[in-house]
Amino acid sequence: MTFSAPARTASRRGAVLAALGLALAGAATAVAGTIATAGPAAAHDATTDAYARATAGAGADVHVELDLEYDLLMKSAWLTAEAYDARGTAAQDAQLAEHAEEVAAYVTERFQVAAAEELCTPALAGDPTVGDRGGTPYATVVLDYACPAAGEPATHTLFSALFPDTESFVHTTETMVTYDLDGEEGSAVLTPAAPTVTTGAQGTWHRLGEFFVLGAEHLLLGPDHLLFLLALIVGSRRLRDVVLVATAFTVAHSVTFLLAATGAVSAPGAVVEPVIALSIAAVAAGYLWTVRPGSAARLDSLVDAATEPRRQVWRLTRPDVARLAVVFGFGLVHGLGFAGALGLDEPWSWGLLGSLLVFNVGIEVVQLAIVAVVFPLLVVLRRRAPRTARWATTAIAAGVAVVGLVWFVQRVLGLG
Repeated sequence: MTFSAPARTASRRGAVLAALGLALAGAATAVAGTIATAGPAAAHDATTDAYARATAGAGADVHVELDLEYDLLMKSAWLTAEAYDARGTAAQDAQLAEHAEEVAAYVTERFQVAAAEELCTPALAGDPTVGDRGGTPYATVVLDYACPAAGEPATHTLFSALFPDTESFVHTTETMVTYDLDGEEGSAVLTPAAPTVTTGAQGTWHRLGEFFVLGAEHLLLGPDHLLFLLALIVGSRRLRDVVLVATAFTVAHSVTFLLAATGAVSAPGAVVEPVIALSIAAVAAGYLWTVRPGSAARLDSLVDAATEPRRQVWRLTRPDVARLAVVFGFGLVHGLGFAGALGLDEPWSWGLLGSLLVFNVGIEVVQLAIVAVVFPLLVVLRRRAPRTARWATTAIAAGVAVVGLVWFVQRVLGLG
């Protein structure tokens, strides 16, 4: 079966520490600036996700419903600007109806089904229609695959090469597949490196491993969440600070992520995305306020945390409680963003819950790894060169705040 795949020591120490501070600030500011100038997009604008639901049809046939980002689909099918620039459901539906054959040709070349070793023959089942996923128009393309009847194979293989890197519009497209075929219900994530799934051969551990990797990639490739985490880290002076804010953020986004991904709660992307951008700016600005000239916290930030009495290390002040409340509140919104980008749309099941939990674990592992690398560097810098550390963290926070505000304005105005 073949698929078609479209002073001396002291001075030196001081110089090293200063360089470390400059590097931290420069790298973070450069990243923030690059992100800001890259375009007014949401957390994952350089990639896209496709969604496929495959069920058994009559006899050996397979019924597939594909959800694909509308403007990307129309561009990838090499249609006119009038098609992919259409706005509004009625206009987009009309364009899909007019270009149904071109859309079907593009999709069926890149999403294929095989029964045992034989490719199934696809046919468009009605005109494509437009729906909404997280505030983004998605086209639903329904296909019926006629498979060889002889022997009625016990397995089917689903293959996706939708929106490949070679088209240059996006990169690393992932196709979220759910299926109910051959007496088995399951889900899988198809990627350019692993573009197929075979029913009956998808082990539980393999499926959970895919969702773990997907969660890890989700945080790493999501600049919104990375900048929010960076703002939390630079605003934490002691170990207890970063532990508390990371815990508050984790608990909050885990709750709303699970609720939203299972359909218990929902919120439009037009609201969630601007609030996420605002949360980045707010957390970074909160740190800038504490280190403003004349602030008591500015002087306190130079104190070595090791000199504090142990009984006071975990005592929370009013500012501590306020910061945790803000982080928790914004974490709830970030959870909705995680769920919106994952975009699962399937009935509740224990298998779904397991996949979601593992996806969340992937997010947390990357989050902890980033904290484990960045925070110790800041601790060393603050103890050895407090003024350099204060300058570096202030520069980082300022850059992050600016990016967050730019994104907020862009998203409120509908520019991204």
